[in-house]
Amino acid sequence: MVHEYKNNGYNIVLDVNSGSVHVVDDVVYDLIPVTEELLTEKFGTAAAPEDGNDKVDPELQKELTRMILQKGQPQSENEISEALAEILELRASGLLYTDDVYEQYVDEFKNRETVVKALCLNIAHDCNLRCKYCFADEGEYHGRRALMSFEVGKAALDFLIKNSGSRRNLEVDFFGGEPLMNWEVVKQIVEYGRSIEKEHNKNFRFTITTNGTLLNDEILDFVNQEMGNIVLSIDGRKEVNDKMRPRRGGQGCYDEIVPKFQKVAESRHQLRYFVRGTFTHNNLDFAEDVKHLADLGFKQISMEPVVAKPEDWYAIQEEDIPQLKKQYDELAKFYLQRHKEGNGFNFFHFNIDLDGGPCVAKRLSGCGSGCEYLGVTPWGDLYPCHQFVGNEKFIMGTVFEGITRPDIQQEFKQSNVYSREECQKCFARYYCSGGCSANAYNFNGNINTVYRQGCELQRKRIECAIMIKAALAEEEG
Repeated sequence: MVHEYKNNGYNIVLDVNSGSVHVVDDVVYDLIPVTEELLTEKFGTAAAPEDGNDKVDPELQKELTRMILQKGQPQSENEISEALAEILELRASGLLYTDDVYEQYVDEFKNRETVVKALCLNIAHDCNLRCKYCFADEGEYHGRRALMSFEVGKAALDFLIKNSGSRRNLEVDFFGGEPLMNWEVVKQIVEYGRSIEKEHNKNFRFTITTNGTLLNDEILDFVNQEMGNIVLSIDGRKEVNDKMRPRRGGQGCYDEIVPKFQKVAESRHQLRYFVRGTFTHNNLDFAEDVKHLADLGFKQISMEPVVAKPEDWYAIQEEDIPQLKKQYDELAKFYLQRHKEGNGFNFFHFNIDLDGGPCVAKRLSGCGSGCEYLGVTPWGDLYPCHQFVGNEKFIMGTVFEGITRPDIQQEFKQSNVYSREECQKCFARYYCSGGCSANAYNFNGNINTVYRQGCELQRKRIECAIMIKAALAEEEG
């Protein structure tokens, strides 16, 4: 599969199965799909033969040139021949028209050995903000308000160690609601983890997500000492943030949290944190919010589209998608401009590795929810991830008893890009790994489907990310 597109003056060709990216001239760009069609007609596949070599067959080049001329292509014979030489060289080198090497291993992949390597601890089903779009129902997760006890947190770490096999690095995220409403227990859990990790040859990597309203110097010192990452929730410009993230009484929080977040960023040397926002139908110019956060001095930025029911007043509508795609294009240009000026920043959705990339398991199944990554409620129930919390049909067990519903675990383990029909013809499948299972279930009632609106925006983000890589490579010479 080959995906071609134009972005910011670049003709970009992605060979999906190999992951190879090529920036080509107009003639090569125009002839790649034509050549693929002719090779498929002649050989049944456009891919180079497995027993071939990396040499271009001059007779094949002549034959294809003649066939393309007969099709009435506007290019001259010389232009076509030169372009074909480049195309066929990429083909012979295994960088263009390559076959899918993963599908033949999918049965083996579905039966792979897995271990639990990450937990999301819902340390507080409570919050002191009333964010309009909160999927956690203002921290309650459509259930009851509760704070996790140390006993549940301790049992969660014990469960993780017991079920992690030989994996050494284990991820633990403190989530909510607002985790700082249960700060003393957060500290106790971290301290317990540090006290047992060496005897079990484990290394806990803790993360916390916070709205920042309760953040102080004492908490920050502890986080900087013990936690690998901190996620800071802010939606961008003051008017946007305060409309969507008010306090219980309706007051905004922007003025209070911005200086705190700036202090966090500087105290961590602009590393190991993210300011993370959500954009909605009410700020379809969300690139301005990213620019605002960059102008505030933040170097690690994430801005996510809201996931909401279509009838919600803040939900992104189908007719909003074209405008949002233009915003990603604008943001990509701004990203490159800031980089060129020596004042760059890192935008989460533009992170892409074109050299190695994620391992095969991550390419095919993403975050590992339901088998490698689980969510834990304040009272110790296990769910496939934090976004399933509250839907009791997905309770997998408890941190005290372990997994008592292995059928749920097996269902998630077998979910991958090949179990989702919509992924089969999508160029982005190895970058998004099929997307979010929770979104797929919440919109379609089936984890082996896709959240189509999310797919549209994800594809655009990937195109922008690849273009940025091409532009930076050109700049570096």
